[in-house]
Amino acid sequence: MADRKKLSLAVWKFSSCDGCQLTLLDCEDQLLAIAEHVHISHFLEATRRVENGPYDLSLVEGSVTTPREARAIRRIRRQSRRLAVIGACATTGGIQALRNFARLEDYIGAVYARPDYIDSLATATPITEHVPVDFELRGCPIDKGQLVELLSALLNDRRPNIPHYSQCIECKRTGAVCRMVATGTPCLGPVTQAGCGTLCPTHGRGCYGCFGPAETPNADSLAARFGAGGLGGRDIHRLFHSFNANAPAFREQGSPSDG
Repeated sequence: MADRKKLSLAVWKFSSCDGCQLTLLDCEDQLLAIAEHVHISHFLEATRRVENGPYDLSLVEGSVTTPREARAIRRIRRQSRRLAVIGACATTGGIQALRNFARLEDYIGAVYARPDYIDSLATATPITEHVPVDFELRGCPIDKGQLVELLSALLNDRRPNIPHYSQCIECKRTGAVCRMVATGTPCLGPVTQAGCGTLCPTHGRGCYGCFGPAETPNADSLAARFGAGGLGGRDIHRLFHSFNANAPAFREQGSPSDG
């Protein structure tokens, strides 16, 4: 490995809160080990130094919400041998994709004193709706262990070993009590991809769906179960419409105008 050329890494921010980039910086010792084989060419959260591409690997955080971002992601894709998107914003549109269910003009008018200065797209969309990507890493924010695995895999030309099964399987493996069975707490675990380390269930709360839909989720069945348990359409809608509201499996669940 001593003679191996360092691979160039670029990290990009689109519309997001920076939380996934901060997770990368928070990797500390693990990041130092990877840094021996990586040259950071662009990462404004960590350094002001900017180098032009091409890049061996680009990590993209955030959704596309402006015309400028729509142009920028196409340029980044052309400059990147591999491109991975990280976090709920980049993979499904994130919290800002709630605008997709309303009129953008209403939001802009309520928030900004001079709406005429705002240059924004009508929707917030994931990166995959604009360019091909090589891998999607879920989470709000992403998990440190999964991020290190992603970097290691892509830099060594192998597929990342990231679980696609539901949060319920992770709860069973860690011995976490099922909140729906034990207390009747609404929980998105049956349809949510594992990856958070069973954070909410181990603290007595139901899963909030931070990691988006699991592989082949049956969201219709879970929504029906919530309804049978007494939740109205509005409450079901709110459960599914948070970090990954724009994910197809979550998008149509519940009605914001029902009970």
